[in-house]
Order: sequence, then C-alpha cells, then structure tokens
Amino acid sequence: MHGPALSGWLMVVLCGATGVYCLLRMRVCAGEERRAAGGEAVMGFGMASMALPAAVLTPPEWSWAVYAAVFGGATLHGLLTVRRGGHHLHHLVGSLAMVYMAAAMAAPAAGAHAGHTVGTAGGIPVLTGGLLLYYMGYVLHAGARLVPAAAATAGGPVRSWATRPELTLVCRLSMALAMLAMLVAL
Repeated sequence: MHGPALSGWLMVVLCGATGVYCLLRMRVCAGEERRAAGGEAVMGFGMASMALPAAVLTPPEWSWAVYAAVFGGATLHGLLTVRRGGHHLHHLVGSLAMVYMAAAMAAPAAGAHAGHTVGTAGGIPVLTGGLLLYYMGYVLHAGARLVPAAAATAGGPVRSWATRPELTLVCRLSMALAMLAMLVAL
C-alpha cells in the first residue's frame, strides 16, 4: 500500500483484528451467518496483507496476481450467492474492489517506465471514484445504524460477545473504513 508506514501498520492491525473476530464469530454461528463471517474473515486478512507497508515487506511481483485470483474466486462465489440478497451484494462489491486494487497495484510494476505509471494520467479513474462513493455511503449508513443497535442491546439479555449484532456491525464498518483508506491511497 502507498502512503506512510504508520497508517499501513494501523490498517494491518485493524483488518487483522477484524479477521480474527470474524473467525471467532464463525465458531458460534451457523448457516448463512457463518458463511458471511467466513467471507468477512477472508476479506479482513486479505486487506491486512495488502496494507503491509512496502518499506517493511516488498511483495514479489507475482503476489498481486495471487491477490487478484483469490478475490476473483471470491467474486465468482459472490455472483452465485448474490441472488439470495442481504449482505451478499456488499461482499460482491468488496471482492470486486479487492480485485481492482490488486490489478491496479500490479499495473505499475508491469507497465512503469521512466517515472510514469500506467493508468494515472487521467487522475482518479471512474471506477475508483465509484467505489469511494459506495464505501462512503456504506460507512455513513452503517454508522447511523450502529447507535440504535447499541442502545437496543444495552438492556437486553446477555449474549456471547461474538454474536452481538453491534460488534458484527462494527466489524463491517471497520473493514469499510479500511477499504476507503486503501482506495484513497491507491
């Protein structure tokens, strides 16, 4: 990821912690919620690995193709499950965004010459702008839903911390914020 090392490390920690939480959520959930938690764990760990500062670990040129293949597979899976509705459309957009970022990171390595990078001559690509708008809207919507979710569960029955709806929403909100930061740094 481009940008200062500190912001990269903060995103690694945030996305890695989100991935761990999603794995723990998988252990206590079943059915569709379990599959969603698994997809979110893959996304969290993938984002954490993509956010590693380049000064610390310079990924080999082929790593971006691996990222694109992994998230391309997640995109195909998302296409198959999107007709079930719900949160699957968001997972599909997230997988497409990860494929796009991996391809964008691979493009300068493959096509850079004499200080010029491929695809940056026209400013921010339309696809990046569309993804930024989508994630800004998602963050605002999730943040607005977070306040009532916390207030509604404050006096309710005691549940396992891994199944609390506000923690699941915080997990999704954290990944959306990290996605925004990665798109801006692209």
